[in-house]
Amino acid sequence: MRVAIVTESFLPQVNGVSNTVRHVVDELVDAHHEVLVVAPGPGPAHHAGVPVVRVRSVGMPGYRSFPIGLPDTAVRHSLDRFGPDLVHLASPIALGVVGLRAARRLGVPTVAVYQTDIAGFARQYGLRADLVVDRWVGRLHRRVDRTLVPSTASMDQLAALGVRDLHLWRRGIALDLFDPSRRSPTLHQQWTDGSRMAVGYVGRLAHEKQVHRLAVVANLPGVQLVVVGDGPARQELQRHLPGAVFTGMLRDAELAAAYASLDAFVHTGDSETFCQTVQEAQASGVPVVAPAAGGPLDLVDPGRTGLLFDPTELATLRDCVAKLLATPGLRRGLADRARVAVADRTWARVVGELADVHYRAVLDGAAAAA
Repeated sequence: MRVAIVTESFLPQVNGVSNTVRHVVDELVDAHHEVLVVAPGPGPAHHAGVPVVRVRSVGMPGYRSFPIGLPDTAVRHSLDRFGPDLVHLASPIALGVVGLRAARRLGVPTVAVYQTDIAGFARQYGLRADLVVDRWVGRLHRRVDRTLVPSTASMDQLAALGVRDLHLWRRGIALDLFDPSRRSPTLHQQWTDGSRMAVGYVGRLAHEKQVHRLAVVANLPGVQLVVVGDGPARQELQRHLPGAVFTGMLRDAELAAAYASLDAFVHTGDSETFCQTVQEAQASGVPVVAPAAGGPLDLVDPGRTGLLFDPTELATLRDCVAKLLATPGLRRGLADRARVAVADRTWARVVGELADVHYRAVLDGAAAAA
């Protein structure tokens, strides 16, 4: 197939949308499909031999390092030249609308992947735009041929906006990278002096991730907080969590070693449509504590593959971490069962499902309509 991917974010940006698109591109190319990426600039014009068309962008207010793609004739011209069989809209909100219009003009079907709760994002930043955003998102997804959602919570959210033809499509894991064998006793010793339990967060340091919630476990005896990642809230968080180790942005083997060297992983934000870091921690053999909201509800079987806390009552987060601290056998059991639960979630399998099931369905539907 010839697949044009119009995405709201791509490398060099590091976030869930960008990382998912990167894996999709890599697996589609390995399966001998032809791919074109259209993404906000600036950034490289190629990825792994795949052309990346960069469009004009502007930094998001309050988060200037995150570019938002603007309406640009380059989208239409690049799709005209490429001649796609279908257009894949990755987390469409702004640039995705332009991609949808271009696809309709070409008469090719569209698959949209819902991945970012923009309305929840707006609420976290105190913007009174969540209802307007919800209407926009609902209208956009009602116009595409098929919408893929990462979790049952996301499916319920879009269904309430009147979106039909919703299908679950989860995320893969780089299982060759995230593995318990990556644990580094040396790194753990550096963090904890060998006398404490390393409790860590991995991800963007931005207000919507609510990393400040880690403060409720910071003074638990025997806990050393470790914060892996970077973002616009880093300086504020360093003041808020003065005893924590901040590693900055880590990638590839360093990131995998950081995951596996934790004794417990905590995700703090409750606006996640999926929460990729939860399943990467599970693959790394680390017990997980996550909010009982959004994507983690699908990823964590409470008491079996992790623990869930009530995001409206942060004492429950403290209780979960204290329970793990006091019960080594529970930590091992949760980690072992979670590792088994994610053992088949390779990107090759997940992207194979995308192409063979979801792409094929919209192409067959378009052919039948013609």
